[in-house]
Amino acid sequence: MPTMFDAVVVGAGPNGLTAAVELARRGFSVALFEARDTVGGGARTEELTLPGFRHDPCSAAHPLGINSPAFRALPLQEHGLRWLHADLPMAHPFPDGTAAVLSRSVAETAASFGPRDAGAYRRLVEPFLPHWDTLVRDFMSLPLTALPRDPVTLARFGLLGLPPSTWLTRRFHDERAKALFAGLVAHVIAPLNGLATSAVGLVFALAAHARGWPVAEGGSQALSDALASLLRAHGGIVHTDYEVKRLDDLPPARAYVFDTSPTALARIAGLGDRHDGYRYGASVFKIDYALDGPVPWTAKEARAAGTVQIGPSSAEIDTALRAASRAGRAPEVPFLITVQPSVVDPTRAPAGKHVFWAYGHVPHGWDGDLTDAVERQLERFAPGFRDRVLARATAGPPELAARNANYVGGDIACGAFTGLQTLLRPRLSLRPYRTPHPAVFLCSSATPPGPGVHGMSGHNAAKAVWRRLRQLRQG
Repeated sequence: MPTMFDAVVVGAGPNGLTAAVELARRGFSVALFEARDTVGGGARTEELTLPGFRHDPCSAAHPLGINSPAFRALPLQEHGLRWLHADLPMAHPFPDGTAAVLSRSVAETAASFGPRDAGAYRRLVEPFLPHWDTLVRDFMSLPLTALPRDPVTLARFGLLGLPPSTWLTRRFHDERAKALFAGLVAHVIAPLNGLATSAVGLVFALAAHARGWPVAEGGSQALSDALASLLRAHGGIVHTDYEVKRLDDLPPARAYVFDTSPTALARIAGLGDRHDGYRYGASVFKIDYALDGPVPWTAKEARAAGTVQIGPSSAEIDTALRAASRAGRAPEVPFLITVQPSVVDPTRAPAGKHVFWAYGHVPHGWDGDLTDAVERQLERFAPGFRDRVLARATAGPPELAARNANYVGGDIACGAFTGLQTLLRPRLSLRPYRTPHPAVFLCSSATPPGPGVHGMSGHNAAKAVWRRLRQLRQG
């Protein structure tokens, strides 16, 4: 073990792991420290209900992961990662037993919206698909200071994406397209009329058309384990069960990189009140289920989808989001995001059984129980669902925060997706990964490009770190 590391990374979520890998593969000595007994952060897999049922406590479907420029540049398949695709990336059922779908095919997706909106959807997404790889790299790269590779396409995307999603969905006539798009926006737990919410919906739709919404074989832990394995292959050291409370708890290093919340970083690194104004957002109430069979969806499309959104209208979805994020109360009728990994991955449950998770939005720090409201909503679209339940594990904001210190008040996005904080995280700065301490950096999803399992915050932060390390070597 070196007497001084080039970089020490605190927190082994996808961003911390990615930052550590990026530095180690460039020849820097790296040690990573994680408070939990396994790496993964928001990308873990555990037996939460019954033996043999492997659940993802947070993320399960990975449209941003498979499209991530950072992950695509790494040989993660050589370290055990395998993406599995359901027949449909996502379905959005309606009370009449039909469903709109988000398919790999733009034509199939458009057709599910009906004749009045099919053309509008094709005109919305088709111009961007040929430029997707460049667009996603520009979209997720260093903000403000990075020169875009395709400035024209990025500017066109910005004109569509920066306004609220309620503006963009005016081009649709019927509720099928409006509801599905509203559900895409809701993945960032923000009201539909927020800044840049159109971009959120577009990114998720384009990601599905480009490469799908897969799950990792065996669970999300496979992605984290692949990153950790790659880190070790490049000489990096991983420590688990090691809680860091101050910088003195860590070995000497030329740079310290934190995959933590901004407030935790300030506390550990002695930055005072630097991030006291950082805003955390609404939370979720999540339920992991062990089922005796597949979810009995009325809509046949939902039975074939990896992800299923539950919200029959854009108005109902918006009402649920506003209740949780602005009114400070749990919605009476929650919008649900659900994932059914065992539709495509039989290793996740015993033969004939299934794992399934669902969450609805609730206020920051809420300590109630949403189980009944969630299951009433599920029964609307899958009658007999409760009869399939063998066991359930529930987690509201307090439990989510206890599992992952980055989820302050249960905020799985590590920061509210509202106002300027949508684009400028964790504060207004041309160098969002740097801090007043020249050797301390932030790489969590509180930095651009924000929440999601994509590793790009870690990738971008690593660039800032290795520039400093090169300067120190040259100096």
